[in-house]
Amino acid sequence: MKFCPKCGGLMLPIKRNKELMFRCRTCGYTVEVEEKTEGYVIRQNIRHKPLNKIVVTGEAKVEVLPKTKIICPRCGNHEAYYWEVQTRSADEPATRFFKCTKCGHVWREYQ
Repeated sequence: MKFCPKCGGLMLPIKRNKELMFRCRTCGYTVEVEEKTEGYVIRQNIRHKPLNKIVVTGEAKVEVLPKTKIICPRCGNHEAYYWEVQTRSADEPATRFFKCTKCGHVWREYQ
């Protein structure tokens, strides 16, 4: 670790014009890395928003869910249970899930 001689802040290695330098993250002081110095690595951390996951724990009793008239894409039945889950951000509508009363096929509908 290298500390800034001006303010005492932590200096981070950076590349400028293909040369390795240290720059203070507090005051911006910059100095070239001495040639005899080894072992410095420049890393770039990339943060991303993790995807939403839906976890199903056990079999839900679908008999207590409301039913609606909709055609099952698998068997053509005209009735399915349905429920809604907020799978996207709160300012977007919920996702509606359906489960066929005949074959048990589950599908979803975005509103």
